Parts: sequence; C-alpha cells; structure tokens
Amino acid sequence: MSQIHLIGGEKGGVGKSVVARVVAQYLIDHELPFLGFDTDRSHGSLLRFYSDYASPVIVDQFESLDAIVEAANENPDKRILVDLAAQTHAPLARWMDESGVLEMASDLGITLNYWHVMDSGRDSVDLLTKLFDRFGPRLNYVLVLNQLRGENFDIFDQSGERARAVELKARILTLRKLHDTVLTKIDAGSTSFWAAKNRSESSVNGLGLLERQRVKIWLRHAYEQLDGAGL
Repeated sequence: MSQIHLIGGEKGGVGKSVVARVVAQYLIDHELPFLGFDTDRSHGSLLRFYSDYASPVIVDQFESLDAIVEAANENPDKRILVDLAAQTHAPLARWMDESGVLEMASDLGITLNYWHVMDSGRDSVDLLTKLFDRFGPRLNYVLVLNQLRGENFDIFDQSGERARAVELKARILTLRKLHDTVLTKIDAGSTSFWAAKNRSESSVNGLGLLERQRVKIWLRHAYEQLDGAGL
C-alpha cells in the first residue's frame, strides 16, 4: 500500500524540517525507498540536505500538489515524504477538499499520514485542535513532541488534546533535544545526519569525536521512536 507522509505543524520554528530530515535519514538507513517533496520556496530542507531524493512543489497551485498523489499512485513501492512549510495548512486543506484527495486516496489504496510537529507552547496545541476539527478520523496522525523546541509539554498533556489524539489512534513520538552547538554545525555544513555522525573533524564544518557520538545516540533514540510510526 502506498503511503504519503505530510510533515507539518503550521507554525514556523517548531522543527518540521528537522523531523523531515530525520525521517528521510531513517528511510535511507533502513533501505526503504522514498520520494521527497519540499514546499518551502526560500530554504527547502529536503532539497538542501537530500537533493537526490526531493523535488519542489508549490503548495498554492493545485497542479503542483497533484504530483504528490500521482507519485504515490505510480510508485506503490515508495513512501512519499512531504516537508510542509509554515502556514501551508489552508491551501493544503483547500486542495484536499476541492480535489477530493481523501476519497481518491482511499480508492487508490493510498494511506495519508499527517505528522503534526509540536513545540512546547500553546500555539502548537491550538493548531492541533484546528487540525483535528477539520479532518477528524479521516486522516492518520503522528504527533511529534519536539524537545529541540522545548522540553515541557504540560500544556499539551493538560489540554485534552492528548486524550483526543488517543481516541483518533494517533501515534505520539518524542524527538529528544540535541546539543545546540552540534545542530548548528550540522546545518552550517549543509550535511545529512549520516554525514554528521561519520564525518571527521578534519572535514569542513565537521564534528568532533564526542559530538559525532552525541549525534549517533540522538539518532538511535529517534529511530526507536520512528520504529512505531508506521513507516
């Protein structure tokens, strides 16, 4: 069965692109074929770090978004990974509603998964509420509690949306915090996470021995979380 994974969260700065990169690296390391689509026109993360796998897509053009479903239909052996830029929910939802995407996906045997990446603030919870209100049980959900953007998720836990997520059979994952300096070096070098954990410090923007070890431990935990995400 084909699968489309929409990596979103709507709010800027919650770490959607980092999650998309981790998922991409997971698929590569587990030899799971995939195609990537990047909706960020200014600094697309998949296009930057995994250019061999990704293509651009314009989120406010139906014809461009259509390529996502067509790719899933034409490549049933490949996962479709879509990195959604901030503030793309409205045009994406309009495309899905006016094009009958959910109905078409069901007819074609395509599973649609929406990954809602969250920081520890109230906005992420409010946006999750709107997402659930809009699509309810029609989508499969993966919630990513991104500790890179805050380690205390009490607002989410106490909001009632966690219970609602459980009712909707959403998968809830945690992405641990990675030392800020390490992540900065990785981004500065425009390297994949594989290169970050294997590149020596003699390389340009390379990491030191223990920095590479921290990346390996961080990725190992992330992969353990992704093992239960239905990829």
